[in-house]
Amino acid sequence: MHSRLFRTALAALVLVSGARMVTSAQGNPEAAKLKNPVEVTPDSIAKGKVVYAKCAPCHGANGQGGPGNDLIPAAPSLVDDQWDHGSTDGEIFNNIKNGVAPDFNMIPFKDQLKDEEIWNLVIYIRSIAKKK
Repeated sequence: MHSRLFRTALAALVLVSGARMVTSAQGNPEAAKLKNPVEVTPDSIAKGKVVYAKCAPCHGANGQGGPGNDLIPAAPSLVDDQWDHGSTDGEIFNNIKNGVAPDFNMIPFKDQLKDEEIWNLVIYIRSIAKKK
């Protein structure tokens, strides 16, 4: 009886965890609707580069990603074509502003950055991404 209960609980845990991974890998449909209100200009790129200094310790000086350590997982590259938590401007904005749940390895910056600074940062990240 206990063995069956354990297997059922374990199966439920695996299903819930798998569903959470699929959901996070698909991005955020509501955030995807957000449009960047800041115009892409040399000035907005320069302002975003200044803000990026807060990101560089984790994501690398050139956005190539960080190595991580025993306490913090590796930060993903911001210059490749893989965006596990959404690739639209709105999703990137949301991830920076609110962090990436459930573990918040990407912490929220809503208390440290104004919305316009985050939008400029999104523009800068787009400017350093590898072009195909």
